[in-house]
Amino acid sequence: MSSLFHRLTDLFEQGHSRDVDGLLSDARFADLDRTADAAVLIAVTEQENPTVLLTQRPRTMRDHPGQVAFPGGKIDAGEDAVEAALREAWEELGIREKHVNVIGTTDRYQTGTGFDITPVLATVPADLAIRPDPREVESWFEAPLDHLMDRTRWQENEVFWKGAMRRYYEMDHEGYRIWGVTAAICINLSRRLAWFE
Repeated sequence: MSSLFHRLTDLFEQGHSRDVDGLLSDARFADLDRTADAAVLIAVTEQENPTVLLTQRPRTMRDHPGQVAFPGGKIDAGEDAVEAALREAWEELGIREKHVNVIGTTDRYQTGTGFDITPVLATVPADLAIRPDPREVESWFEAPLDHLMDRTRWQENEVFWKGAMRRYYEMDHEGYRIWGVTAAICINLSRRLAWFE
């Protein structure tokens, strides 16, 4: 395994061995009649300056159209979160399971749109051939892990939604707006990993 894998694993284990206050969630906005379990893959590329693979969802999709997301989707019957994240990464980007080094699952995030998401942290080779499925991926890109884990780079905003003020974060990366669920998962992970400490 790479030095990045070992560093992330150490930080992951340290971060999940302690309580962390202030983790983000939209549970108070969730429609409990429509909740579905889902999983996403936080795929960190193994290189000197690691990046994270992200997709932009097609604008025709029913849930979160046009938004930047991690590869992922609903957990099928008989799957756990890791299996679902790996399957979705294969279906969306053509990433083979054998190329993914799983570190572990991190804090679940409940969305206001009815998904209970388990993020799965892993590393992947930097030179993977990515083959996006146009039905599920409009485009894909890489964002530096340093940027995503730096809470000072995120802009905090509020919006009135479903009868209450909702706080959310966003960041622009080369014309892509990273916000909402994806941003919240990144910020929660940054609190666990303490990447810069």
